[in-house]
Amino acid sequence: MKKELNNELAFRYSRQILLSGFDLEKQEILMNSKILVIGAGGLGCAASQYIVAAGIGQITIVDDDVVEVSNLQRQVLHFEESIGCKKVDSAKNTLTKINPHVDITTIDKRLSHKELESAVTAHDLVLDCTDNLETRNTLNDICYAMKKPLVSGAAIRMEGQIFCVIPSMKTACYRCLSHYFGEQNLSCVEAGVMSPVVGIVGASQANEAIKILTSFGQIPINKLQVFDAIASNWESFLVKPLEDCVTCAAVQVNE
Repeated sequence: MKKELNNELAFRYSRQILLSGFDLEKQEILMNSKILVIGAGGLGCAASQYIVAAGIGQITIVDDDVVEVSNLQRQVLHFEESIGCKKVDSAKNTLTKINPHVDITTIDKRLSHKELESAVTAHDLVLDCTDNLETRNTLNDICYAMKKPLVSGAAIRMEGQIFCVIPSMKTACYRCLSHYFGEQNLSCVEAGVMSPVVGIVGASQANEAIKILTSFGQIPINKLQVFDAIASNWESFLVKPLEDCVTCAAVQVNE
């Protein structure tokens, strides 16, 4: 059933609706959109809280982990009493308090490739909030094949990055970017990360997701956005689609 704005919700989201170019119609588009969030760690927590606060219609959070004390430094949906609980349950509990008008679904297991395909198909956009290169590439492949936009984020040490993949616009895919990474696949466990860096990247992922879903503002096409927290600086780098990419080139050839 289509969700419609009433007076209560219009007032709740009024600060967005007041923005030039973001009107009642775009808010209703957001309220009838579905986002799949892979990962309920630092990025997933930061991104999902703003997506839910902004009034997304439905959000599905996937994570098979439990909350540990070391997570509390940056994973802002989890609290002291959440330690030992499933991350998705802890996240849902907090998100429901932020906005009870949003439908929140949780999946507390690692999805098989086929299950991931089904989950991606059922949503309008995917947020990659994982910390694993193999998973990111797999998500990218599925999203491109299913023509679903993907907003991928990463944060480590004092650095962060965001990359948007829009298959309908035949943009470069994540493999066109990860092609240059080599075999290095560090995580926060080995290298550490500053708490606000994760929040900045996750919030930026939420911002790009809202823009993509509602066709609002400028979408960073074929751009890797890199945040340097030491210098407090954002830079953008052009990422050209690889002519021999096994994902986006192959899909476009088959169309």
